[in-house]
Amino acid sequence: MAKPTAAVFSFTCCEGCSLSILENENELLDILNFVDFVEWREAMSEKTTDTIDIAFVDGSISTHHDVKKIKQVRERCKMLVAIGACATNTCVNSLKNRYGMSELKEMVYGEAGANFDTIPARPLHAVVPVDFEIPGCPMQGEEFIRIVQALLIGKAPRLPNYPVCVECKRKENVCVYDKGMFCMGPVTRAGCDADCPSYGAWCEGCRGFVDHPNENAHWEVLKEYGLTVEEVMQRFDIFCTYELEERKAKADQQERK
Repeated sequence: MAKPTAAVFSFTCCEGCSLSILENENELLDILNFVDFVEWREAMSEKTTDTIDIAFVDGSISTHHDVKKIKQVRERCKMLVAIGACATNTCVNSLKNRYGMSELKEMVYGEAGANFDTIPARPLHAVVPVDFEIPGCPMQGEEFIRIVQALLIGKAPRLPNYPVCVECKRKENVCVYDKGMFCMGPVTRAGCDADCPSYGAWCEGCRGFVDHPNENAHWEVLKEYGLTVEEVMQRFDIFCTYELEERKAKADQQERK
């Protein structure tokens, strides 16, 4: 029986999520016993025009060329999986959406700006249907392997639907707020094993919001440590600008109904 085929495509991003797949060397070798990768710029020179069973796509859509290419990928694949923050919520790429594109191109490229192709950045699901999303910056390689294994046996993968704070408590980490730092862990989707707080940093929310965040509890924590709304929103801008805009648009739509 022929093995299913897979490919990895990259759009506007640093390709760190594509690289994180390669970093799982031993586990990836096991996966290759059950799936054939037929196209992957970081790992192989071969390309194909055939239909692909699973397309793993890294990066956000931020040019007209990207729009055309992702639609072609969607037409060729039976299943499309967005990998990493750029693909799932646009990541830092969406910061440019605050500017007019003409103004932005002039700011970055000067008089030559008119020659560059750029549009407001969007996640994959805003342009084409996406079957599953793996968040994170970069995507967790272990989570990728687990999800691929589930897909190969026809099982619906699941992402944790609780905040990073849960993982911090399981690891008995000292809360970074007690260290005088800021953290988005109370409202950010878990699944990273609280990597950043565990190694002395704070959660930046790269995995996006948990489906039903306890916003009241988060605000209470922020108030306890004397943080203002402006300070908080600036932190959310790093990874969650597009997601905040999406949530606001949905809330406005529900109010109109």
